[in-house]
Amino acid sequence: MAAPQQVEPVKRLVALLGREEAACQRARRLLERQWGPLDFSGDAHPFDVTDYYTPEMGPGLQRRLLAFARLMPPEQLREFKLACNDIERELSRDGRRLVNLDAGYLDHSKLVLASMKFAGQKIHLGSGVWADLILRWERGAWRPFPWSFPDFRDGRYQQELSALRRLYLEQLRQQRREERC
Repeated sequence: MAAPQQVEPVKRLVALLGREEAACQRARRLLERQWGPLDFSGDAHPFDVTDYYTPEMGPGLQRRLLAFARLMPPEQLREFKLACNDIERELSRDGRRLVNLDAGYLDHSKLVLASMKFAGQKIHLGSGVWADLILRWERGAWRPFPWSFPDFRDGRYQQELSALRRLYLEQLRQQRREERC
Protein backbone atom coordinates (compact mmCIF):
# COMPACT_ATOMS: atom_id res chain seq x y z
CA MET A 1 0.00 0.00 0.00
CA ALA A 2 1.34 3.41 -0.94
CA ALA A 3 1.67 6.07 1.71
CA PRO A 4 0.20 9.50 1.09
CA GLN A 5 2.70 11.92 -0.41
CA GLN A 6 3.22 15.46 0.75
CA VAL A 7 1.37 17.82 -1.57
CA GLU A 8 3.29 20.89 -2.68
CA PRO A 9 1.61 24.28 -2.67
CA VAL A 10 0.56 25.77 -6.00
CA LYS A 11 0.67 29.20 -7.65
CA ARG A 12 -2.68 30.94 -7.10
CA LEU A 13 -3.82 32.85 -10.18
CA VAL A 14 -6.80 34.61 -11.72
CA ALA A 15 -7.63 35.07 -15.38
CA LEU A 16 -9.40 38.44 -15.17
CA LEU A 17 -11.83 39.22 -17.99
CA GLY A 18 -13.36 42.66 -18.42
CA ARG A 19 -13.49 45.79 -20.50
CA GLU A 20 -13.85 48.67 -18.02
CA GLU A 21 -10.44 49.53 -16.62
CA ALA A 22 -11.92 50.96 -13.41
CA ALA A 23 -13.79 47.71 -12.67
CA CYS A 24 -10.68 45.65 -13.44
CA GLN A 25 -8.58 47.79 -11.10
CA ARG A 26 -11.22 47.53 -8.36
CA ALA A 27 -11.27 43.72 -8.81
CA ARG A 28 -7.52 43.64 -8.54
CA ARG A 29 -7.57 45.63 -5.28
CA LEU A 30 -10.24 43.33 -3.81
CA LEU A 31 -8.27 40.25 -4.85
CA GLU A 32 -5.10 41.58 -3.23
CA ARG A 33 -6.96 42.55 -0.08
CA GLN A 34 -8.11 38.94 0.28
CA TRP A 35 -5.03 36.98 -0.88
CA GLY A 36 -2.11 39.36 -0.56
CA PRO A 37 0.05 41.09 -3.13
CA LEU A 38 0.39 40.05 -6.73
CA ASP A 39 3.81 39.10 -8.01
CA PHE A 40 2.69 38.86 -11.64
CA SER A 41 0.35 40.88 -13.84
CA GLY A 42 0.32 39.89 -17.48
CA ASP A 43 -0.57 41.92 -20.53
CA ALA A 44 -4.18 42.58 -21.48
CA HIS A 45 -5.02 40.26 -24.37
CA PRO A 46 -8.06 40.76 -26.61
CA PHE A 47 -10.74 38.21 -25.78
CA ASP A 48 -11.74 37.66 -29.38
CA VAL A 49 -12.31 33.92 -29.59
CA THR A 50 -15.98 33.86 -28.60
CA ASP A 51 -18.84 36.27 -28.02
CA TYR A 52 -20.18 34.20 -25.10
CA TYR A 53 -19.78 37.06 -22.59
CA THR A 54 -20.78 39.92 -24.91
CA PRO A 55 -24.51 39.97 -24.04
CA GLU A 56 -23.70 40.32 -20.34
CA MET A 57 -20.43 42.27 -20.35
CA GLY A 58 -20.40 44.07 -23.69
CA PRO A 59 -17.86 44.08 -26.56
CA GLY A 60 -14.15 44.76 -26.40
CA LEU A 61 -13.30 42.37 -23.59
CA GLN A 62 -9.71 41.69 -22.56
CA ARG A 63 -8.21 38.95 -20.42
CA ARG A 64 -5.21 39.39 -18.15
CA LEU A 65 -3.42 36.80 -16.01
CA LEU A 66 -2.74 37.77 -12.40
CA ALA A 67 -0.78 35.68 -9.90
CA PHE A 68 -0.23 36.03 -6.18
CA ALA A 69 3.05 36.05 -4.27
CA ARG A 70 1.77 33.63 -1.63
CA LEU A 71 1.38 30.01 -2.70
CA MET A 72 -1.69 28.01 -1.65
CA PRO A 73 -2.60 24.39 -1.00
CA PRO A 74 -4.37 23.08 -4.13
CA GLU A 75 -7.38 21.98 -2.08
CA GLN A 76 -8.22 25.65 -1.50
CA LEU A 77 -9.35 26.02 -5.11
CA ARG A 78 -13.04 25.62 -4.26
CA GLU A 79 -13.02 28.38 -1.63
CA PHE A 80 -10.92 30.57 -3.91
CA LYS A 81 -13.49 30.26 -6.73
CA LEU A 82 -16.44 30.95 -4.43
CA ALA A 83 -14.73 34.07 -3.07
CA CYS A 84 -13.98 35.26 -6.63
CA ASN A 85 -17.68 34.83 -7.44
CA ASP A 86 -18.48 37.06 -4.45
CA ILE A 87 -16.18 39.74 -5.88
CA GLU A 88 -17.85 39.42 -9.30
CA ARG A 89 -21.24 39.98 -7.64
CA GLU A 90 -19.95 42.91 -5.60
CA LEU A 91 -18.71 44.63 -8.76
CA SER A 92 -21.75 43.85 -10.91
CA ARG A 93 -24.03 46.59 -12.16
CA ASP A 94 -27.74 46.13 -12.81
CA GLY A 95 -27.35 42.36 -12.43
CA ARG A 96 -24.56 42.18 -15.03
CA ARG A 97 -20.98 41.33 -14.28
CA LEU A 98 -18.33 43.90 -15.11
CA VAL A 99 -15.56 41.34 -14.55
CA ASN A 100 -15.26 37.58 -14.81
CA LEU A 101 -12.69 36.07 -12.45
CA ASP A 102 -11.47 32.62 -13.44
CA ALA A 103 -9.79 31.39 -10.27
CA GLY A 104 -7.15 28.75 -10.71
CA TYR A 105 -3.66 27.54 -10.06
CA LEU A 106 -0.50 26.52 -11.80
CA ASP A 107 2.05 23.95 -10.70
CA HIS A 108 5.08 22.50 -12.43
CA SER A 109 2.96 20.35 -14.76
CA LYS A 110 -0.49 21.87 -15.21
CA LEU A 111 -2.87 24.82 -15.25
CA VAL A 112 -6.22 24.25 -13.53
CA LEU A 113 -9.13 26.69 -13.55
CA ALA A 114 -12.22 26.43 -11.37
CA SER A 115 -15.64 26.46 -12.97
CA MET A 116 -19.24 26.58 -11.87
CA LYS A 117 -20.29 24.57 -14.94
CA PHE A 118 -20.21 20.80 -15.37
CA ALA A 119 -18.43 19.15 -18.29
CA GLY A 120 -17.24 15.58 -18.77
CA GLN A 121 -13.57 16.27 -18.06
CA LYS A 122 -14.15 18.33 -14.89
CA ILE A 123 -13.78 17.05 -11.33
CA HIS A 124 -16.33 18.19 -8.73
CA LEU A 125 -14.75 19.81 -5.66
CA GLY A 126 -17.96 20.48 -3.73
CA SER A 127 -20.41 23.40 -3.52
CA GLY A 128 -20.96 23.29 -7.28
CA VAL A 129 -17.31 24.07 -8.07
CA TRP A 130 -15.50 21.99 -10.69
CA ALA A 131 -11.76 21.73 -11.39
CA ASP A 132 -10.99 21.99 -15.11
CA LEU A 133 -7.57 20.89 -16.34
CA ILE A 134 -6.78 23.51 -19.02
CA LEU A 135 -3.12 23.00 -20.01
CA ARG A 136 -0.29 20.60 -19.27
CA TRP A 137 3.47 21.22 -19.34
CA GLU A 138 5.10 18.84 -21.78
CA ARG A 139 8.42 18.93 -23.61
CA GLY A 140 9.15 22.52 -22.58
CA ALA A 141 5.80 24.09 -23.53
CA TRP A 142 2.20 24.40 -22.41
CA ARG A 143 -0.01 21.97 -24.35
CA PRO A 144 -3.80 22.25 -24.59
CA PHE A 145 -6.46 19.58 -24.40
CA PRO A 146 -9.34 19.28 -26.89
CA TRP A 147 -11.61 20.97 -24.32
CA SER A 148 -9.22 23.83 -23.44
CA PHE A 149 -10.65 27.32 -23.92
CA PRO A 150 -9.77 28.64 -27.39
CA ASP A 151 -7.70 31.57 -26.07
CA PHE A 152 -5.62 29.15 -23.97
CA ARG A 153 -5.38 26.77 -26.94
CA ASP A 154 -4.01 29.34 -29.39
CA GLY A 155 -0.83 30.04 -27.39
CA ARG A 156 -1.40 33.72 -26.58
CA TYR A 157 -0.56 33.11 -22.90
CA GLN A 158 2.36 30.72 -23.57
CA GLN A 159 5.16 33.14 -22.62
CA GLU A 160 3.38 34.49 -19.55
CA LEU A 161 2.49 31.03 -18.25
CA SER A 162 6.07 29.89 -18.82
CA ALA A 163 7.33 32.91 -16.85
CA LEU A 164 4.83 32.09 -14.09
CA ARG A 165 6.04 28.49 -14.03
CA ARG A 166 9.66 29.67 -13.61
CA LEU A 167 8.59 32.03 -10.82
CA TYR A 168 6.65 29.23 -9.12
CA LEU A 169 9.57 26.79 -9.32
CA GLU A 170 11.89 29.41 -7.80
CA GLN A 171 9.39 29.98 -4.99
CA LEU A 172 9.33 26.23 -4.28
CA ARG A 173 13.15 26.11 -4.21
CA GLN A 174 13.23 29.06 -1.81
CA GLN A 175 10.59 27.45 0.40
CA ARG A 176 12.59 24.22 0.57
CA ARG A 177 15.76 26.13 1.49
CA GLU A 178 13.91 27.92 4.29
CA GLU A 179 12.48 24.62 5.58
CA ARG A 180 15.99 23.13 5.78
CA CYS A 181 17.30 26.03 7.87
